[in-house]
Amino acid sequence: MTEQTAAPTAATEELTAPERELPSAGAEPAAAAEPVPATEPVPATEPVPATEPVPATDVPATEPAAVIEPLVAPEQVPAVAEPVPAPKSSRRVLRAVARWTAAVLVLGGLGTGTALGITSMERTDVPGLATEGDGRWDYPELSLPALPAGSPRPFNEANVAEIHHADLRKLLIPAPAGATADKKLTGDWVSTAQFVGEFRKDKRGELTQLLDDSALRHIAARGWTMPDGTRSRVYLLQFNSTAYAQGLRDDTYVSSTPGIPLDWPTDLQLDESWNAGGKVPETVVYAFGETKTGKGRIHEAYIQAGDTLALVIHSQQGKKIAEQIPFRQTLILQNQLLG
Repeated sequence: MTEQTAAPTAATEELTAPERELPSAGAEPAAAAEPVPATEPVPATEPVPATEPVPATDVPATEPAAVIEPLVAPEQVPAVAEPVPAPKSSRRVLRAVARWTAAVLVLGGLGTGTALGITSMERTDVPGLATEGDGRWDYPELSLPALPAGSPRPFNEANVAEIHHADLRKLLIPAPAGATADKKLTGDWVSTAQFVGEFRKDKRGELTQLLDDSALRHIAARGWTMPDGTRSRVYLLQFNSTAYAQGLRDDTYVSSTPGIPLDWPTDLQLDESWNAGGKVPETVVYAFGETKTGKGRIHEAYIQAGDTLALVIHSQQGKKIAEQIPFRQTLILQNQLLG
């Protein structure tokens, strides 16, 4: 309609003049134009000089003429609405997020503390990770004693004679945890008679004479009794040379047999299940028991390490079997101290 009213014709101006006149701000809106009857189209009063005639505008009979709304004055523009506050559901979400965040931080702190606590514990103290004990005794940490100034260690190029220069008493294995110390075998020097008393009465005189002839220097011994009744004794016999130590071992026939028998009602046999021999260089171990598997009420072993011959005994009274694992544990540790 705007394009049609742009042509400068008198007829068009008369029709559109009322529509183009807009009321001023604050004026009353103009009355709506009355509808033109559908049977009387408005003809053009004068020919349009343009190349294309402007057709008459037909106004539908069923629709009234458009009413031009007046412009609204600036002072009548409604004020901008204030921002609507956030709904309560958003606050609930924020509170829930804060609670879960706090819970995660607390649980994370607890988890970290628990992990640090578990890693600082011994494996055997952690429930579910503790390994069932295999019968080994709880020995203290072992360490070799200091050597006199200028003394070589037993088994190296500077000590071809394999002599122990350290105090022999400090090479005795200590008693394990829970043991009751033997009042006669306290880790100090003992007499030849104390050592010979471990053997059968009819053999003690023969053994005493062999010791006198073998240039024996001294004997150190330690003994203890465990809560299960196992009685342990360890003797270390030091000679003037390796040859004398080996000579006594040969004279008592310690090899495939225990030689001079202990003061025990049964004879002992070579423990053929023992396979830890040779673990410590330049040492020899012979283990014996009441059976070929070493099981029984008593265990006996000899260790030769250079100028020292050791005797280790574990025994049980009555019909109870002496545990084999702690005996072998004691034997291995004592061998390491001598080697």
